[in-house]
Amino acid sequence: MRILAINPPYLSITTARGLGSQVPLGLILIGGSLLAEGHEVRLLDAEARRLSYPRIVRETIEFAPDAVLTGHAGSTPAHPAVLEMAAEIKAELPDIPIIYGGVFPTYHAREILEATNSIDIIVRGEGEKTIAALIGALETGGTLSEIAGIAFRGDGEVVLTRPAEMIADLDLYRRGWELIEDWDLYRCWGLGRSAVVQFSRGCPHRCTYCGQRGFWTKWRYRNPKAVAAEIAWLHREKGVNFIDLADENPTSSKRLWREFLEAVIAENLNVRLFATIRAPDIVRDADILPLYKMAGFDCVLMGMETTDPTTLAKIRKGSTTRDDRDAIRLLRQHGILSMVGHIVGFEEENFADYWNALRQLLHYDPDLLNAMYVTPHRWTAFYGDNEEREAIEPDQKKWDYRHQVLGTRNLKPWRILLLVKLTELAIHLRPRALWRLMNYSDPAQRRAYRWCFRNAGNVWLHEIFDALSQPRPSRRMQLRDMGKRIKVETPLTAPASQI
Repeated sequence: MRILAINPPYLSITTARGLGSQVPLGLILIGGSLLAEGHEVRLLDAEARRLSYPRIVRETIEFAPDAVLTGHAGSTPAHPAVLEMAAEIKAELPDIPIIYGGVFPTYHAREILEATNSIDIIVRGEGEKTIAALIGALETGGTLSEIAGIAFRGDGEVVLTRPAEMIADLDLYRRGWELIEDWDLYRCWGLGRSAVVQFSRGCPHRCTYCGQRGFWTKWRYRNPKAVAAEIAWLHREKGVNFIDLADENPTSSKRLWREFLEAVIAENLNVRLFATIRAPDIVRDADILPLYKMAGFDCVLMGMETTDPTTLAKIRKGSTTRDDRDAIRLLRQHGILSMVGHIVGFEEENFADYWNALRQLLHYDPDLLNAMYVTPHRWTAFYGDNEEREAIEPDQKKWDYRHQVLGTRNLKPWRILLLVKLTELAIHLRPRALWRLMNYSDPAQRRAYRWCFRNAGNVWLHEIFDALSQPRPSRRMQLRDMGKRIKVETPLTAPASQI
């Protein structure tokens, strides 16, 4: 079958103004599974190419697919773009099945299929095995109800089949890197071409706000040497110089992580690596941090989330403020930049809470700060614990950690914005940070620091402009009611296709 995989034209502020577009790894994995089955697959990256909906429709018609696949890494905020794109395609190609996958549709499959006829089938959970079985059934006229891990309409009713089994061996499925037509669309870190690679899936920790753990169900890993070889192939064959690890928690096993680092070092590559790693794992890995640097890590993002010990315990983060401070110190000793992910909104915070957080962050002394707002996904424990709180952002495109979703009784939204932006300013413009910016002796580290500093500043400015140019809606409601509104407000825009 001819399959068109479309990365929808959703652009976050960080994509448009900061990091730039990154390869759509999910569709590359799905596409690779289908290529291995002998299907003809094309990737249409509407995000990276900044395509309009009419242009997407034209290219879809020109390719004449037997089925369209779509999904996005930013699953929740990208959902409105997926719906609009699907409606446009369905209006012109009503008989072509449109298949949708990702975290958000996995948890909202029934609601989506009940609310819009533009989506025909939803893949729930991991997609490599499921999509191969699904496309095979569509090709041969097989029975959809026998395929695990999907949702579809049958006889006027939404059918959710049994859950698909977790993929035990991640190395069984190939990656469809040949689907990338123009590698120059994906550039990062000031190093030219970039790629996103996955070493592991899942996370053993139970942070209440995280929407990923239930989706991946269990931590699993690929062969460390195979991942290192894949990185080497991308560098030597495709000119990729920067690798972002897509893992939720790549360092869950110190033994396997060390094997991966040693395998990358053995490949002798001039490639820089980036990953999100827990602060306790950095502390645990104090003896192998030289391997981090030798493998190509110039910077590590640590999701510390909050500086308040009580909140850390409540959200089951599994770390301490001492871990956070020591991790930053250890990274600096080994010439690796520390980027701290700090999330506000876990509690009904007041001015004193923001002041104390700033003081603690200054004490931590990170190189970079990535300040975000908690986003309450409906399928998380955090959502259930906060259903009574006020929700202030009805636009689902802004449920992206870069916009305020939850309000507080203590501070107006504009005050929260001001405090967050002043915190970022204080961290990045303190004299110690500016001195480092100008005087890092390691050229790679200095280049990485300046690239991050420049792009973070660009995002900072545009987030302020975005907040000031978009008036807050006058109507507010509890999170419980906002969540219901977001999951069902999708129009019936096109006739249902016959599958």
